[in-house]
Amino acid sequence: MNAHFNATRQLAGLAGLLFVLLAMMSGGCASSNTQSQTGASGIDLTTESDEPEARKRARIRTELAAGYFEQGQTSVALDEIKQALLSDPNYAPALSLRGLAYMRISEPKLAEESFRRALQINPRDADVAHNFGWMLCQQGRNSEAIGLFAQALSNPSYAGRSRTLLAQGVCRAKAGQLPEAELDLTRSFELDAGNPVTAFSLAQVMFRRDDLVKAQFYLRRLNNGEMANAETLWLGIKVENKLGNRVAVQQLADQLKRRFPKSKEFGFYERGALNE
Repeated sequence: MNAHFNATRQLAGLAGLLFVLLAMMSGGCASSNTQSQTGASGIDLTTESDEPEARKRARIRTELAAGYFEQGQTSVALDEIKQALLSDPNYAPALSLRGLAYMRISEPKLAEESFRRALQINPRDADVAHNFGWMLCQQGRNSEAIGLFAQALSNPSYAGRSRTLLAQGVCRAKAGQLPEAELDLTRSFELDAGNPVTAFSLAQVMFRRDDLVKAQFYLRRLNNGEMANAETLWLGIKVENKLGNRVAVQQLADQLKRRFPKSKEFGFYERGALNE
């Protein structure tokens, strides 16, 4: 299952990054059941015709659950996952999707149990390692999270490297590891320069490191386009203010007032609270 939402249409900063990262997931919650097997003629691939009946039922239920999950019907998705695991208790994609569902409804212990079980069955599943790592990062368990991100990145066939580097960079920034965060986020940006979350996260790290010119570079890319929001405009105001660019400050403030007059960021600006 490919759970591709249009993540580039929203930029919520770190507070909303969990949804964005999950939305960028590329197949981890119900991946293909194809696997290699050795037959009389050597190595072959297990295809649908070779699939045991119990595994087939689990796969179909998990695919249904993934559809409900994408539509926000988490309770229905969990019911389908339950049926999948009754058919095949060791079906890792169902366990992975169950972990995501429990994350969504704020049941971290149950989510952790599901992710751990999925990784026991398939330690090379980089998508599961990524999602589990992100959950642990949200809990402040940074060293464990970094270990899981490294596990995901160690898979040479992993297609989601940019999102895992982004998650790792955000996690390190939260832990105050700013040089390491900058390195991760820069690598992520090199792989996916169009991701606005990466650009904003880099700008935040650069601002915290007082590297204002670099922060300005990333923020102007955002604030001069459709991806600007109250957070990016406010950080842009603070950066331009520190650089002494009064005209740029006023332009950004006018845009903030026009587009987001009820935002807390505009309230900060009106009070002159440039350290908020």
